[in-house]
Amino acid sequence: MSEKNREGKRTARERMLAQRAADQASSRRRKKLVVGGAVLVVIAAAVITGVVVQNERSKPETPTAAPAGAIGDKNLVVPVGASNAPSVLTVYEDPRCPACGLFEREFSSTIDQLEDAGKIYTNAHIVSFIDRSLPGKGSKNGANALACAQDAGHFRDFHDVMYRNQPDETNDAFGNKAVLLNLAKQVDGLGTPEFQACVNNNKFGGWVSAVQQDFDKSSYKSTPTVLLNGQPIYPKNGNEEITPANLVKWVDAANQGKQLGTAGSHGQTPAPTSTASESNNPSPTAG
Repeated sequence: MSEKNREGKRTARERMLAQRAADQASSRRRKKLVVGGAVLVVIAAAVITGVVVQNERSKPETPTAAPAGAIGDKNLVVPVGASNAPSVLTVYEDPRCPACGLFEREFSSTIDQLEDAGKIYTNAHIVSFIDRSLPGKGSKNGANALACAQDAGHFRDFHDVMYRNQPDETNDAFGNKAVLLNLAKQVDGLGTPEFQACVNNNKFGGWVSAVQQDFDKSSYKSTPTVLLNGQPIYPKNGNEEITPANLVKWVDAANQGKQLGTAGSHGQTPAPTSTASESNNPSPTAG
């Protein structure tokens, strides 16, 4: 074979190998484009889903039912104690919030005593945002159960029982309605068929969502948020740390020279009204 023929065959073989390498490279690029396109589709779908979920969360909702005695704009606030008390204690809490549990276990007996003495009128905002970041329904189901207890006239007692038995934040025990109904047995007069139906049927679910939406629009972003006559006192009031003794001192100072409200018990009497409610205090709602 001549040198020229050998060179021609070698050149043809090299061209064939080069073409094969180019074809393989092109095939790899096509595969990458297909996979990349699929990933983009998934990402786009996720983004769209996220927007839909967020829109659902922020969709305005007017509660179709509010628990008896609720006060404030759209009846989103649960009042406890005498409405003619000279001071208003405003509390924002989530049933799953561990810091709220700590606060209640330390302060609930002091707050109850101040309410029963006619010194404070507590305005409770039962929010439910923890369900957004942790799996479960404990915040919403717990909030609905508290609304059912308010409707039955036993909010404070059930509220105190719930926080004394609050599970760990990551444990969605309050998402189980049977757990909530079992806790209600600790409150005399609460374990009625009406209360059970209220909890099981999520009667105040729309109200719970509306309370959370109101919190979303406020300037407050964490729980517990605690105000005395519109001024933040948790974890500090000025330079003073909040303690049960300091809370009593601050309330007594705010009430100095003022007539105390009607003394009651268990925060259920007299019947709550909007008089002296937090609507008279600086609004937390952003403009």
